[in-house]
Amino acid sequence: MKKDQLSIERCPVISTIQKILGGKWKIEIIYYIAFEDVHRFGKLRRHIGHIAESSLVKQLRELESSGILIRHDFQEVPPHVEYHLTELGNSLIPVMLHLKKWGDEHWDELTR
Repeated sequence: MKKDQLSIERCPVISTIQKILGGKWKIEIIYYIAFEDVHRFGKLRRHIGHIAESSLVKQLRELESSGILIRHDFQEVPPHVEYHLTELGNSLIPVMLHLKKWGDEHWDELTR
């Protein structure tokens, strides 16, 4: 077993970050869905900004396969899709709020 594989298995923090939340846009996607009430693909893309459509699709699919998001496909014309946090995804909200609090408390130190 490789050293980095061993550390991932021993530490749930590293494992969660690398296997579930790793990816340039995943935290931001979760943030907009959880805190900004943004659920549609196009709106997510506009809020995030410089994300390629293929990257957003990939990140959403990975979050969905991890059980963090659920995709609701409306059978309408024109078709549209919405994403919502699952119960598992909602359990990340307190963690994100703690990270926000930590960031707020240490912002001055971090941005010197």
